[in-house]
Amino acid sequence: MRSMFCVLAITLMIASPSGEARVIPDPNQKPAPGNEARQTPLHQANYSPAVNYQLQCLGCHLTNGEGAPASDVPMMKGFVGNFLKVEGGREFLIRVPGSSQSALSNSQLAELLNWMLKDDGIAGGSAPENFKPYTGEEVEAYRGIMIRDLIGYRLDLIEKIRYLNIDIPEDVIP
Repeated sequence: MRSMFCVLAITLMIASPSGEARVIPDPNQKPAPGNEARQTPLHQANYSPAVNYQLQCLGCHLTNGEGAPASDVPMMKGFVGNFLKVEGGREFLIRVPGSSQSALSNSQLAELLNWMLKDDGIAGGSAPENFKPYTGEEVEAYRGIMIRDLIGYRLDLIEKIRYLNIDIPEDVIP
C-alpha cells in the first residue's frame, strides 16, 4: 500500500510543474475551438429572468424552487411570497446571500425577484395581492447590508408568517 502511495505521489510531482498544483489559470492557454469569443459578464448580458434563475438559483433551489432540505436549502415553491407579508421579509429576499452575492446587476436581480413572485411563478400565488414590484434602486439600497445570522433572521421571519396563520410547509424550514 505504501509503495502504491509513493508511486502516485511521484507521478503527480512529475505531471505538475514544480511538483505543485497550478491554482492560477495559464494566461497563455488557448480557448477550446468554437469558444474563442470573449464571454460577456452576466451583469452585462441581456438574459431573461428565467435564464438568470437557471444560472444563479437553480443549482441550490432546483428547477421550480423545490430547494434541498438535506443541504439546508429551503423550499421557495408556493411559499416565498409570504415573506412579503411580514416586516423585514421584502428586504430579506434581496439580502439573502444567494441574491445579494449573485453576479446579476441590481435591475436584473429586481427583475428576477419580480419573476419569481408572479402568481404563476415560483411563489405560486403566495405573494400578497398588493405586491409592489422590486426596482433596481430598491435592490441597490438593501443589497450591501449583510445578514449576520441568516438562519436566525429567517426563522424570525417564519415565526412572523406563522403568526399570520399561514401554514409553514416542512421543507421551508431546513
